[in-house]
Amino acid sequence: MSAGTPGGPRRPSVVVLDYGFGNVRSAVRALERVGADVELTADRARAEGADGLVVPGVGAFAAVMAGLREVRGHEVVGRRLAGGRPVLGICVGMQVMFERGDEHGTEAEGLGEWTGVVDRLEAEIVPHMGWDTVDVPDGSVLFRGVEAERFYFVHSYAARSFTVGADLPPDSPIRKPLVTWSDHGGRFVAAVENGPLSATQFHPEKSGDAGATLLENWVRSL
Repeated sequence: MSAGTPGGPRRPSVVVLDYGFGNVRSAVRALERVGADVELTADRARAEGADGLVVPGVGAFAAVMAGLREVRGHEVVGRRLAGGRPVLGICVGMQVMFERGDEHGTEAEGLGEWTGVVDRLEAEIVPHMGWDTVDVPDGSVLFRGVEAERFYFVHSYAARSFTVGADLPPDSPIRKPLVTWSDHGGRFVAAVENGPLSATQFHPEKSGDAGATLLENWVRSL
């Protein structure tokens, strides 16, 4: 972990998990710009010990899961979350947090942190590519200051429902996950804030100033 500048605050340490899938270089640069001490590695000890872990992802759900399992990334994510240590999933790195993905009629098992399935968007034009608005819930930390901004999406699949915490009573001491939605041929999950686990379907590292603010909010929360 970096000590930061002499006499100044320590820069939070962030590992971007390097498992062969993801726009990792742009994510590393974006996180460095907002004040993180970033390392790109598949080393499990480094990934488990960092202040924050980023799980990027581009491509097919099943291929991303295979890559994660190859470096035992599923174990790293599970151990971090069990210990309350922050994880941020991006794009397919968010999708694999769900129980399963269904692509072209082929199902693949996900990490199972959230119930539900990731499947194809029901829209006239797929993939959903470009800038779009999001519907942010009250109390969001990730979107603080950028609630009304647009973010950059590139995806054909998404989670179109989110049921975790839906049965919790209003007076429950357990905090319900905060779910941000967007729309492309119907509502889909654009982001989730669930204790130490946060994730975005869009690419904050490609979302200009709004994405930079979101990443800075996450880094500051570490």
